[in-house]
Amino acid sequence: MRVLLIANFQPDRQESMARFCEMVRRGLVDGGDEVTVLRPQPVFARIPAPAPVRKWLGYLDKYLLFPLALLRKVESWEVVHICDHANSVYCRFLRGRPHIVTCHDLLAVRSALGEIPENPTGWSGRILQRAILRGLQRAQLVACVSESTRHDLLRLAKRDPERTSCISNGLNYPYHPIDRVEASQRIGRLLAAQTDAGFRPFFLHVGGNQWYKNRLGALRIFACLRMRPEFSGHMLVMAGKPLTAEMRALIASHGLGEAVAEMMSVSNEDLNALYSLAEGLIFPSLAEGFGWPIVEAQACGCPVFTSDRSPMNEIGGNAAAYFEPGDPSGAAAVISEALAERPRMVQAGSENARRFDAESMVKGYREAYEHCRRMQAVV
Repeated sequence: MRVLLIANFQPDRQESMARFCEMVRRGLVDGGDEVTVLRPQPVFARIPAPAPVRKWLGYLDKYLLFPLALLRKVESWEVVHICDHANSVYCRFLRGRPHIVTCHDLLAVRSALGEIPENPTGWSGRILQRAILRGLQRAQLVACVSESTRHDLLRLAKRDPERTSCISNGLNYPYHPIDRVEASQRIGRLLAAQTDAGFRPFFLHVGGNQWYKNRLGALRIFACLRMRPEFSGHMLVMAGKPLTAEMRALIASHGLGEAVAEMMSVSNEDLNALYSLAEGLIFPSLAEGFGWPIVEAQACGCPVFTSDRSPMNEIGGNAAAYFEPGDPSGAAAVISEALAERPRMVQAGSENARRFDAESMVKGYREAYEHCRRMQAVV
């Protein structure tokens, strides 16, 4: 099959979307399909300008120049896959070609509609999100990465359920348990807090500084854990983006300065080692489209403690322990109680993680492509 993948504008640095597109591309090529990746190219965005101006110049590249390029090439391909729903605006330029859009989450759309007051959206953002929603309404088929995201799509886009599906993300790296000695050696250069017996026990949080990641909540939960004698010597490793001033102030106010380690730009190999060593992953997200760290941790034998909200409880299944993210003390109690059954959580997590393999994901998309072609033939 000849497949065109539409990828994101590289200057936007959307790393998770780049990984997703590459995972789909690699899986299709390995299966014998002919695949081309097409993305907006920076032309206006190369003009030296302050950051706010560059954003608008990037809009010219994405919404003026790229549609022209797409119109010239789209008929060469049997199926078009828009890998990020944020690019659903391109559906109108596909000249009736069979096509599918992957919807990762509708948090930005919901924010623009006023459903998430803690994440206000400016006027230009509201216009863009309305255009994205119209694109999702126009799309031939939309594949959502979780049932939670599909529920939001059906509610907001008013789509026919028959023209939507759920194709769960697969792991984009072969995460697996690593021997503790090997894992300790790998991240020894990254973690300074060590004892003669090796690393101090630590909990792990993985994520950026988006509002929904609730990193402040992770710190508050850890502060409550440290008040318990069994965790008084534990650390918290924060892997992801640099800590904000507000986070550092909270760390100082709780006297956690020596107990919180900050790790940025962590490679897959180092993250694999961190998951393998951690007492557990603390993942108190307020919302997600999927929640990759949940599956990554479970694949490494790391117990997962996360929010009792969708899609976290959908992705974690019966292998994770769940808490209310707004109740740090209650979350600490859940974690303490659940760790008494750590071996069961490790085994159940490993079994759950096997649901999310890349091969199954690519197979799901290949079947969706065939469905789009059949739909187009009927039309």
